[in-house]
Amino acid sequence: MIAIASLLTVLTISLLVTRVATMTLMLTGMSRESARFQARSAFTGCGYTTNEAEDIVGHPVRRRIVMLLMLMGNLGIGAVVATIMVSFMNTTQVESGQRTLNIITLLIGLFLLWLVATNQYIERRLNIVIAWVLRRWGNLQVRDFVAVLQLQGGFAVSELLVEPRDWIADKTLIELRLPTEGVLVLGLQRPGKPYVGAPTGDTTIEAGDTLILYGRVERIEELDERRHGRRGDAAHKEAVEEHEQEKEEQEEHLEDDEAAAD
Repeated sequence: MIAIASLLTVLTISLLVTRVATMTLMLTGMSRESARFQARSAFTGCGYTTNEAEDIVGHPVRRRIVMLLMLMGNLGIGAVVATIMVSFMNTTQVESGQRTLNIITLLIGLFLLWLVATNQYIERRLNIVIAWVLRRWGNLQVRDFVAVLQLQGGFAVSELLVEPRDWIADKTLIELRLPTEGVLVLGLQRPGKPYVGAPTGDTTIEAGDTLILYGRVERIEELDERRHGRRGDAAHKEAVEEHEQEKEEQEEHLEDDEAAAD
């Protein structure tokens, strides 16, 4: 039972490490899907394509993150293998009933861990906490004009890879009205096409496009997870209301500052 608990603990820590690494890579300007893929690839030692490797190697902060992930991945995988071996060795020395209980406990633990890992609500809330901690105590603002800049106040310039089921897919920028959510589209990269800086309102966003966005990290992340349908439209409406409230609060702060200065 101790070996099973140790195995589940190691897997939980590994999941948390990849989540933190994913958010850290996102704060350097990578898209959510690319950051997740890079973090998991580095942690498991699977590797990735040449172009994506250049995005990591050419950026000093990303390179340090991936190097640390590789080291922790080797230690973590080794610990998992050792724990499994100990667990199997122990099961040969226990009674049949205890062995069955151990197997059931392991399966239940893995199932619960899988539920936590795939739950979008938990992931979104956890990412908010991780992003706040990294901005509060991390040092990710690198003066590197090749990389996308991380800005102050929770705002960042970041990439977003458009997928077929995304809420923003197959719509023009005028239809999306992203500025009303506090998100600005700075550029668009379409596969096999030249880069488009400051695209116009009649530009249609297609699946496979990579958008360069400016806004709050949490908002861009939520936009990346938003899908077609009523829920997506409701999420857009909620984001617009939140942005309006933020603007009102900012105006109140400015008025208070001006009054204090007078």
